[in-house]
Amino acid sequence: MVNLRAPTLRHRTAYEQPWFVLSSSRYSVIPSDHPAISHFYAFDVAHSADLLAVPDGCVDIVFDCDTTRPSVRICGTPLEAQRVELLQGHHYFGVRFSPGVIPGFINVLAEDLTEQEWDLLEVSAFAQRIFESIVKAPQLHEQVKLFNDYLAPRLMGRTSKLTAMVIQQAIARRGDLRIQQLEDLSGYTSRTIHRQFSQDTGLSPKTFCRIIRCQTALDTLNTQHEVSFSELALDLGFSDQSHFLRDFKKLISTTPCEYQRKMLQNAYNDRISIA
Repeated sequence: MVNLRAPTLRHRTAYEQPWFVLSSSRYSVIPSDHPAISHFYAFDVAHSADLLAVPDGCVDIVFDCDTTRPSVRICGTPLEAQRVELLQGHHYFGVRFSPGVIPGFINVLAEDLTEQEWDLLEVSAFAQRIFESIVKAPQLHEQVKLFNDYLAPRLMGRTSKLTAMVIQQAIARRGDLRIQQLEDLSGYTSRTIHRQFSQDTGLSPKTFCRIIRCQTALDTLNTQHEVSFSELALDLGFSDQSHFLRDFKKLISTTPCEYQRKMLQNAYNDRISIA
């Protein structure tokens, strides 16, 4: 049985939103030291046509820093590729939480965040107090500091130890995780695991693992030029290559082959700067 006393939600630095990067004129990232946050980012929208969010298991807070009509929204993970509205020529500052983390300063249930977005100022009194300062801050590092100084102490609090263990195991196994394995690891029944995880994250363990597998595939395609799709499918625990290809297209909106072609053609990795 796994020791659930000291869970950690620390994961790799970035969970990919590739279509955001390709639609931006510049895309900057600052990794976070806080276990609840994956990273901070900022970008200017160069073109907004066909801008899609893909499943990443993360909650995002996105500030539109427009000087005339600034706004901020909190967005739950989509379950498949989903069109989003970002305005051409606008500058955005974002906070991407670690997978499965629901920030503790909002008055929204986890299940009401999945595939949805809310005006953050309507669901968080804490955010109202720093909103104007963040959208007016001229530099990404200043925005990050403002967010961390005021909201970091209120980030955690909604994730149970059992859910943290499931997240930790799903990440470690790159989404190739079965409910029987979770029962063996935790000592809890599948019903208890499912109920607690869904309550904490708004997702089922199976859906979460599916998202992590897809994100792992994105990471592989973004960092390796020579990829065998059949080997990648097997490595990620898919029953066959066809299953992998169908799942990838539904979640990302294109095939792995076409995805990798677009990323290489548009120099995806060179577009991202670590601030």
